[in-house]
Amino acid sequence: MPDSIPDFVNSTPERQAVALAEPSLSRLTLQLMRLGLQAPDLGSAMQPVLTALVERTSAVGAGYFQFRDATLAYHARATVGEMPTGPALASLLAHGLPGNLPLIEKLAEADETLYFADTRESATTEGFPELGVQGLCASPVRNREGELVGALLAHTFCPHPWDEAERVVVSSVTGLLSLLAARLHAEEREQAAHEGALRALGLSLEARDAETQGHTDRVTRLSERLGERLGLSSSELRELRWGAYLHDLGKISLPDQILLYEGPLTPEMRQRMCAHVAEGVRLAGELPFLPQTVLDVIGAHHERWDGTGYPLGLRREEIPLAARIFAICDVYDALASVRPYKQAWEKEDILNYLRAASGQHFDPSVTAALLELLSEDPPPQLQS
Repeated sequence: MPDSIPDFVNSTPERQAVALAEPSLSRLTLQLMRLGLQAPDLGSAMQPVLTALVERTSAVGAGYFQFRDATLAYHARATVGEMPTGPALASLLAHGLPGNLPLIEKLAEADETLYFADTRESATTEGFPELGVQGLCASPVRNREGELVGALLAHTFCPHPWDEAERVVVSSVTGLLSLLAARLHAEEREQAAHEGALRALGLSLEARDAETQGHTDRVTRLSERLGERLGLSSSELRELRWGAYLHDLGKISLPDQILLYEGPLTPEMRQRMCAHVAEGVRLAGELPFLPQTVLDVIGAHHERWDGTGYPLGLRREEIPLAARIFAICDVYDALASVRPYKQAWEKEDILNYLRAASGQHFDPSVTAALLELLSEDPPPQLQS
């Protein structure tokens, strides 16, 4: 067993695979359990488990498929080893395993792993011979209520009778995997519920603020695309989205005579308006599930690269990256949209403004990434 579990968790997949190649199944199970308990997401928990399964059986490849409510299909979340090729696999990866697939229907009723020595000889494995898969084992993964939420599949490209030693390995590995996957699936469902609630709150704030309809979703999508361009991880992108939904949360405390005022704000009104940032951070802090990055977006998206922003006058890298990303996307959408006090700007005027504000209002590297992104695939507001 690795001397340091954190070192093991943070090591490369190749090093994890070596560490998992221990002779004892009990040691392997303990390693996988500890890894799964510390895994930040479902994908990172699956990878070493699938690797161990392939290395300890005759399977040449394996994958974990997770149910997605939006499509009513089971989509690949992690794969290792040799996978089928061709248009049939491309369709499977794009659309997932449909819920009415005979194998999925059988797994919904199964209490344990299903083994097929030759998929050509069973109606349950319809569709798999066309993928080139002949030997197949399939394990159901259930949530706490017993509902099928995922399927672990391992395969060979030639007929293969799964012997008892392999079944012991599969049972040991997938039994633990089912527990871990069910736990992580529940956490992802909880995160999805949080996201839906936060987006709804953001849309309600948008409606009261007389923003152009769709501002929240547009600026969130653009921020996410820019975050991807800048190399943010999936969890960092999620936190950026949540921050985008709630960026103006503090405006909920502003009276309509300030929030909907169409002329230049008086100094007193401006001071009250600026106070919405601290109020937003305070309100968001009452939600214990929100990570710090969300608070960073709320609290720092009015800061400026040159230090002349508010509320703290942060400058350069003192401003959290997520706030720097969101800030330029927020300004872009404001310029590109019709507001009660202005018309939408022309395409070239917006691009020129962003270039001129680089190094003053905006982080130069973030600005360059956004300009590059807009030039490749401009959002609707910038399309001619």
